[in-house]
Amino acid sequence: MTENVEGAVTALYHADWGKIVAAIIRAVGDFDVAEEAAQSAFEAAIEQWPTSGVPEHPRAWLVQTARHRAIDRLRREKVLAKKLETYALTEAEEGADPRDLDPDAIPDDRLRLLFTCCHPALALESQVALTLRTLGGLETDEIARAFLVPPATMAQRLVRAKKKIATAKIPYSVPNRDDMPERLDAVLTVVYLVFTEGYSATRGAPLLRTDLCNDAIALARMLRHLLAPSPPAEVTGLLALMQLHHARRKARTDEHGDVVLLEDQNRAMWHRSEIDETLPLVDEALRGDVGPYVLQAAIASVHCRATTKEETDWRRILSLYDALERLHPSPVVALNRAVAVAMADGPRAGLEIIDALATSGELGEYHLLHAARADLLRRIGDTSEASRSYERALSLVENESERRFLERRLREMRAAR
Repeated sequence: MTENVEGAVTALYHADWGKIVAAIIRAVGDFDVAEEAAQSAFEAAIEQWPTSGVPEHPRAWLVQTARHRAIDRLRREKVLAKKLETYALTEAEEGADPRDLDPDAIPDDRLRLLFTCCHPALALESQVALTLRTLGGLETDEIARAFLVPPATMAQRLVRAKKKIATAKIPYSVPNRDDMPERLDAVLTVVYLVFTEGYSATRGAPLLRTDLCNDAIALARMLRHLLAPSPPAEVTGLLALMQLHHARRKARTDEHGDVVLLEDQNRAMWHRSEIDETLPLVDEALRGDVGPYVLQAAIASVHCRATTKEETDWRRILSLYDALERLHPSPVVALNRAVAVAMADGPRAGLEIIDALATSGELGEYHLLHAARADLLRRIGDTSEASRSYERALSLVENESERRFLERRLREMRAAR
């Protein structure tokens, strides 16, 4: 019974953390109080549900419990009256489903929280980090990985962001439509980073966290609908990019949960109906103001249009990466372009670029750089140097699925030597 309850609570945490925190922030207007109350509600579920059973509406139970805990904390801090007046909390509301019934409002608490966290008074990196923590429930080290910074640095950024909201009295409120464009870049970044964490989890046993992938795709769909009838091309491009990647989910791991590289995936396992539904979105986005997400969606579409790995148009992919690097230069883009160069012009050409990136030190703690370098060295037969790069990648990787893949490759290199 206890194991079943723990499984149910874990599933709810992954699926509903952002919804619950968003509802409590909206009720009490305080990020720290909301996060603490939500965490306390989940702890209460673990303690009580083995005896009382999982309630019929577990998320509503968690929201109500978290609201009670938040009110208790506010009462202890002797500001309850002010908070109740400000946010119109009443006992009658405590059983209500937390949602905004205004038809002109943003249609989901998570999307409302996105725009609220992405306030222009905060630095862009703080906007993104705070939303990932509050909405996605990501831990500090998971967010740090997305920014390629140490966890301690990210922890400080989160503290500063929350302090800025409190001291500057930044309201938890929905921006009007005129104010949305200046927050759009940060919102898109957050949505994509939530998806990225789901697509390749920082740590733990599974490679994929489909709950985060589905949440990010749902948010992008709502955002595109919100900005209809003429959503920006980057919004459409981001939605297409995520859907095309997600359409390959079943082929990305084998029966043991180990990573399967794109070139080795069984394309019959790709969700072709999802791909066919999404490819027109890529074409639509390419007719608009092309930005980084549109270009990445176009790259994903080239992969998805190829029925075999031999049919992949690597020249087209390389030209799109060239455009992406001109428009949005970054070490990670350069690394991905290097892989495309290797596929189009041979592994030595790609290895030259990766070695230059390694020398620069910008991606020194990024395990995928060392894994990519090891793979190209493997392809040219340098098993000794490939082994060293695999060892370096293994010293940095935290996800167990990726670890097992790298360990297998390392064993192959050692056996070949």
